[in-house]
Amino acid sequence: MSHHSSTISLRVNGEDRSLTVDNRTTLLDALRDELDLVGTKKGCDQGQCGACTVLLDGKRAVSCLQFAVGVDGSEVTTVEGIADGDRLHPVQQAFLDFDGYQCGYCTPGQICSAVAVIEEHAAGWPSAATEDVRPDAGAPPLDAAEIRERMSGNLCRCGAHNSIVRAVAQAATMHEAESTVSHGGTEVSA
Repeated sequence: MSHHSSTISLRVNGEDRSLTVDNRTTLLDALRDELDLVGTKKGCDQGQCGACTVLLDGKRAVSCLQFAVGVDGSEVTTVEGIADGDRLHPVQQAFLDFDGYQCGYCTPGQICSAVAVIEEHAAGWPSAATEDVRPDAGAPPLDAAEIRERMSGNLCRCGAHNSIVRAVAQAATMHEAESTVSHGGTEVSA
């Protein structure tokens, strides 16, 4: 190993992985070129389009702006790790049901971002569209304006944004129903 490379460990889609990378390698390039996880797409390579969005320790991140060595020891979930085996994640199913894709290039990043958006909203995180951001105000309704603002870092050049908004809304409704069932049918506030 030269002084220009490092061996790192990542937990990727539930599997521990060790790889040696050039210190300048982005997480995006490590995922695609070293681990052959090509679902994560390279769009602008400047952190502006969201095509490379993954979940990094459960939070969304544009992988083109992360050095792989900087996330050593982290947990990474790519679009390949979103489904539960052959059972699609509710976000993936909603994208199919509502035609939330056209060419499909931005879809992996959109799906990873949407999964995080739903979790962020459920945790009560405000967005720039949230009118009342006081902690005791609770989460605002996840309406179209909230979804558009929360998903604004993911661009679709085909123009499927309306379908994406409907898909995220549907998946959020499914997530809310699952959360209610998993807590014994009673509402639990965070």
